[in-house]
Amino acid sequence: MRKTSIRRTIMATSATALGLASTAVLAHTGDLGHAHGADAATSFLQGALHPLTGLDHLAAMVSVGLWSALTTDKRNSNSNARSVWTAPAAFAVTLLIGALLGLGGLSLPGIEPMIAASLLVMGLLVCTRTALPPLAGGALVAVFALFHGLAHGAELAGGHAAAALAGMVLSTAALHAAGIALGLLLRDQGPAATGRWAPRAAGLVVAVFGTTLLTPAIASVF
Repeated sequence: MRKTSIRRTIMATSATALGLASTAVLAHTGDLGHAHGADAATSFLQGALHPLTGLDHLAAMVSVGLWSALTTDKRNSNSNARSVWTAPAAFAVTLLIGALLGLGGLSLPGIEPMIAASLLVMGLLVCTRTALPPLAGGALVAVFALFHGLAHGAELAGGHAAAALAGMVLSTAALHAAGIALGLLLRDQGPAATGRWAPRAAGLVVAVFGTTLLTPAIASVF
């Protein structure tokens, strides 16, 4: 009963965050310009570094991997390897799709509010270790990844954009892997103090960070 209540609370919070972000899009403006290298090698390096230097993107990508690992059942080794990568794979693929759409000129309003909402929601999921069905979890992170990808695509437009995107995707996969590794380590500690409190603290920090980014968008609505 308690787990069902927590899940409903997380889903309600997610819906609220998404609703606020969607409502705020008409009032949202932002500069997404980003210069990258004049040659392919430099563009690749800058694309790889881009998720690492943007704290919002870094936190979201690590959180996806961390949440995926924390919510897998270590007793079921057959499905563990598949399910732990479902959400990260959905995020990475949709991120690339969004970036390609951004490179093609697609622009959606509210990119920054949606990125902020992704941090709030992922932080809450990590904090509470709330498990979702694999398809639902993949779909949720894919929605967020689309907006992360659009932001990257707009920033990396021009020059050797393909090389920059390749670097970005590899860096994204590395961040997911780092989150998964940390999540598996904490999950396997079971009832130990670190296993209980470290994920809660990490998730709370990410959620608070997302709230601080979302607050200006909420204020613009009212």
